[in-house]
Amino acid sequence: MRKFIEIQKHLLPDFIDTLKKRYNILHHVMLSGVIGRRNLAISLHMTERTLRSELDFLKEQGLLETESIGMRVTEAGAQLLEDMQPYLKDIFGLTDMEAHIRQLYSLKQVVIVPGDSEQSESTLKELGRAGAASLRKYVGAEDVIAVAGGTTMAEVAEGLNVSSQWKGNVFVPARGGLGERVELQANTVASIMAKKTGSSYRLLHVPDHLGEEAYHTLMQDSNIQEIIQFIRKSRIVLHGIGDAMTMARRRKTDENAMRQLAKAGSLAEAFGYYFDRDGQVVHNIPTVGLRLEDIMKTEVVIGVAGGRSKGEAIAAVLKFGHEDVLVTDEAAAMEIIRHS
Repeated sequence: MRKFIEIQKHLLPDFIDTLKKRYNILHHVMLSGVIGRRNLAISLHMTERTLRSELDFLKEQGLLETESIGMRVTEAGAQLLEDMQPYLKDIFGLTDMEAHIRQLYSLKQVVIVPGDSEQSESTLKELGRAGAASLRKYVGAEDVIAVAGGTTMAEVAEGLNVSSQWKGNVFVPARGGLGERVELQANTVASIMAKKTGSSYRLLHVPDHLGEEAYHTLMQDSNIQEIIQFIRKSRIVLHGIGDAMTMARRRKTDENAMRQLAKAGSLAEAFGYYFDRDGQVVHNIPTVGLRLEDIMKTEVVIGVAGGRSKGEAIAAVLKFGHEDVLVTDEAAAMEIIRHS
């Protein structure tokens, strides 16, 4: 199959681009259920004129049908998408990219989904589903699983479901809350993951960013100490990776500290630590939750992050050398390789 695809690439150089385009259209419509052409064009960042010709082709093939409220995928279209799944990675060249990144950073597993999750909601959902599948692969009985917050982690939570393998597991937040939308905070993500899988959870009701005095005061509280010690028993850590300056702004970091981060070459942020492009820790904040030494001792660390603009940041965290599994998207993977 792979040899045949390579032959097609040489004889029909536009084949892969056309296939990607039509797959993305069908896949997005399927995930949406029913969607109008204008909303579909906006979601896929295509002009309505370009999209119209592709939709006409897919309708002629019996893969899409139009209703008064929009388009939906036909049974034949849904079957085609299902039939394509085993071949997608080879068709899009993702299998080779996965192997390349895995070897570069000595990872246990790399999973790449097609597309750019910053540009496509359907790709973000696929990224979440792939993250959920990776977690299922490594989870054992009666594990403690620490999870970070954020949009991608919330999507991973949506991809989980009840299974006997989750028996006795406990989900916990990796750190305190950022003070942002409650549905994106680590506490909320941990509780949703527990409810989706039929597991239990414990929460950490403290803010993520603390001053030195507040941090030391909180750490003397016996209840806080008890939950922190429990969190530090985690066998699996599931986290996202962010752009350093974006995360610093989300933490409402003052301007002086922002300048110091920039001067230090901060490029990426993960679990409250800031990394430069060489994977060196250049800054961290006093936080109630997992520490770097806890991450380094954790049996399985799974990073889930995508989007072209995050590729270099993801590469920086991989260079730190304590990730075991990376789940990302095609756009980020290309940047990771470019910055390796």
